[in-house]
Amino acid sequence: MTARILDGNALAQRLRADFKTRAEALAARGTRPGLAVILVGEDPASQVYVRNKVNACAQAGFHSERISYPRDVEPQVVFDKLAELNADPAIHGILVQLPLPKHFDSDAVLKAIAPAKDVDGFHAENVGALMQGHPRFIPCTPYGVMKFFADAGIDLRGKEAVVLGRSNIVGKPMAMLLLQASATVTVCHSQTRDLAFHTRRADVLVAALGKARFVTADMVKPGAVVIDVGINRLPDGKLCGDVDFAGVSAIAAAITPVPGGVGPMTITMLLANTLEAAEREVG
Repeated sequence: MTARILDGNALAQRLRADFKTRAEALAARGTRPGLAVILVGEDPASQVYVRNKVNACAQAGFHSERISYPRDVEPQVVFDKLAELNADPAIHGILVQLPLPKHFDSDAVLKAIAPAKDVDGFHAENVGALMQGHPRFIPCTPYGVMKFFADAGIDLRGKEAVVLGRSNIVGKPMAMLLLQASATVTVCHSQTRDLAFHTRRADVLVAALGKARFVTADMVKPGAVVIDVGINRLPDGKLCGDVDFAGVSAIAAAITPVPGGVGPMTITMLLANTLEAAEREVG
């Protein structure tokens, strides 16, 4: 068996073309979707992520603002800017690039974003709405994964789904979305006993551990759909996921590559959330 490659670049390109058309329709009605991104510090990876988000906005016809602060900025400066952006009618989505420096209370920062502009879906109000099955915004990475399933025609009803990782950003919302799609969901983490027992019975396996090539072929059920959320940099500078792609792709039915899989979809769904926020405002 050779796995079907779920191409995130191709899917993202198709979705972004649709977003551009919808953004043009909004612009014709006097509204241009607007995203503000706040970056604190000079972390190279965060700078790349923010640059990619701003570039994606420009390509889709969105308005975007990048607001950068030095690492030692006083938190109140950021809170004041968030209050300003919350009140700005030209801004429909706000995100603060994580991680923040240690002198910040990240939870307090996320709570300071207006729920109606929380396009990352991290505000407690939006997390609660997702839990109840009526999300305002879906966190971008899990949202992108669900788009993979829909685009590939993968029916999740009754499937055994295993999520590796329990973060608030990926693992927990991913589990909720799979459950809402009528899959039977198991969430595994660092304290899970006999991890391979769980992964080998998964019809759908989502790996979000942050451990390079951790999931090997002997841990995967033949014919499974494998979604690799991990992005890890090897000593030679190359990127790889949490899944041993060469080994697992020989037995899986479908798999996402790294790079070129989930990564492009994460930014794409950030655009989707921003666009949806603007469309809600226009009605």
